[in-house]
Amino acid sequence: MSRLLKGPLRQPPVTPQNPTPDLLGSVSVVVPTLNEALRISPLLAGLSRQSYEVREVIVVDSNSQDHTPDLVKAAQKKDPRFRLIIDDPLPPAWVGRPWALHNGFLHSCEASEWFLGMDADTQPSPGLVAGLVKTAITGGYDLVSLSPQFILKYPGECWLQPALLMTLLYRFDPAGINTQQPERVMANGQCFLCRRSVLAAVNGYTSAKSSFCDDVTLARHIAASGFKVGFLDGSKVLKVRMYEGAIETWKEWGRSLDLKDASSRTQLWTDLWVLTSTQALPVLIILSYLLLSPHLPITPTLREAACASTPHHPITPSPHLLLLGLNLFLLIVRFGMLLAIAPCYDRTQTRGGWLFWLSPLADPLAVMRIFLSAFRTPRQWRGRNYN
Repeated sequence: MSRLLKGPLRQPPVTPQNPTPDLLGSVSVVVPTLNEALRISPLLAGLSRQSYEVREVIVVDSNSQDHTPDLVKAAQKKDPRFRLIIDDPLPPAWVGRPWALHNGFLHSCEASEWFLGMDADTQPSPGLVAGLVKTAITGGYDLVSLSPQFILKYPGECWLQPALLMTLLYRFDPAGINTQQPERVMANGQCFLCRRSVLAAVNGYTSAKSSFCDDVTLARHIAASGFKVGFLDGSKVLKVRMYEGAIETWKEWGRSLDLKDASSRTQLWTDLWVLTSTQALPVLIILSYLLLSPHLPITPTLREAACASTPHHPITPSPHLLLLGLNLFLLIVRFGMLLAIAPCYDRTQTRGGWLFWLSPLADPLAVMRIFLSAFRTPRQWRGRNYN
């Protein structure tokens, strides 16, 4: 309910804007890649359509075995702002993505005022970078990241992905709400804009070097250092096609949604309790009631009704009825949240798009995935193996 009630207080979505002369060459874009040939083309095309506010686009490739470097070189021939570099071998204690972004930061031009990290699976609209920078300046942000509009295509992911996303919304404030507690800050590394001076002050990505949710870890570190951090609605300027199908979504995205690398053990256990009690159990309890309802005494017995003739013996609802009512209320709130996030999805290409509205039935699976991730350290990530 607190998430829904904060909805009207959210800042409006970031919108595409045209740059102004004061933004000339103010942004260095860094893109980490590893075998992204099948999905990087929309990003390269989208970055080429950004205007003169983008000084350079540095693609940091981690020795891809596909045609990713060739696609970047082809883009470079059309747009000299593109530059391809190969990152150094991964040092001990570093995870690949923050290592690539850290290298990109070190190779970026010091004259740029802003550092913008973007992922290969994003699809930026024209005017994204100018709109993002102007929003950051107007809001006085030192770091701002965006929640995208997710592209769904297949029935399984249309059912599962919203339930996984909901595990974040049940734990944290929605995009567009300024969170005052650094340990509750949210961020999205798919579009992550930070003042270069701030990133230099915290020594780049070193504070998040071993994190599998480096975006949240770094954002919380920057917020704890006294800088202003924002997480805003970017659904009007940024789309993303993260994973192909429900199985890949379960395997890849589910490994980082627990945010254990950016959270204390107390916070992690509290969040797991919240997810279990408010997102996973209501569906299970209601389904159990529907199956067992003939055997549950939800109405007062004759003896209880007779006692009701005196004021000293009022009829009290059955505990089963109270439990059912509470969880029906929680399920109604859940559908209210689903309506609220519907604009965050592009379902124009989806087969079986109606399954989106049944995604609350996937909530127990989604919460179970968070539990599984919370107790495991990833051994493989984006094609890399970790000890």
